[in-house]
Amino acid sequence: MTALTHPSESPAATQPAPIEVVNAMVAYEGRPVLRSVTFTAPRGKLVGIIGPNGAGKSTLLKAILGLIRLDGGSVSVFGQPLEKVRNRIAYVPQTEAVDWDFPVTAMDVVLMGSYAGLGLFGRPGAKQRAQAAEALEEVGMTKYAKRHIRRLSGGQQQRVFLARALCQQADILLLDEPFAGVDAATEKAIFGLMDRLTAEGKTLLVVNHDLSVLDRFDLIMLLNQQIMAFGPTEEVATDDNLRLTYGGRLSLLDRADDTLKYAGPEMRDD
Repeated sequence: MTALTHPSESPAATQPAPIEVVNAMVAYEGRPVLRSVTFTAPRGKLVGIIGPNGAGKSTLLKAILGLIRLDGGSVSVFGQPLEKVRNRIAYVPQTEAVDWDFPVTAMDVVLMGSYAGLGLFGRPGAKQRAQAAEALEEVGMTKYAKRHIRRLSGGQQQRVFLARALCQQADILLLDEPFAGVDAATEKAIFGLMDRLTAEGKTLLVVNHDLSVLDRFDLIMLLNQQIMAFGPTEEVATDDNLRLTYGGRLSLLDRADDTLKYAGPEMRDD
């Protein structure tokens, strides 16, 4: 097993890390899902969480958010318990986990990002609506502001939830498979937005299944219930580490090679 660490490059190196997870353990009905997961996510980095189905990737995000109770270990956000800094962390769930029948427009969804700063009985005002409109513009969804969320495509829905996270103005964003079901243009737009956010010093943790885009991440976590490797992408995303993480199954490149090797003449370029 390979365990790589990556020191923070923040000029304020003595400040608490955005996310620090120590020996996190989660089990469902007695079956371990996360085993002694320990890592630190530095400021201003795009972190990809990679692993097979059932590896605990979504569970890890939910554990950081406090949506799932830890059976052991701890999570701190900027050196504090989540409850004290909850407004500094935003979450973009998988689109399949959302109730699309709820009667809200795209603008309504984005405005939800401002609720945390309004207090118990506060209502969004002109300032919050202006922030929501700006967030929709950033993700290219202005003309869909009044459309029911159910009437949007999968990629458009994903952009709306990204806009909600932007409206929250959080310092940490947790994104669960933001590229699932999106087209190439939306994927490019999302990566562009992520690059801008990390340049501003925000920290992003992104669950991702597409091994062909690993080079877009600053850091990679290879997860299969426990962390198999974690560190700079060029050091971690090796065939050996990928095989270790995926249980010895062929890597993406191996499968592509095999496809060409056994393909008939009609599938080849030569």
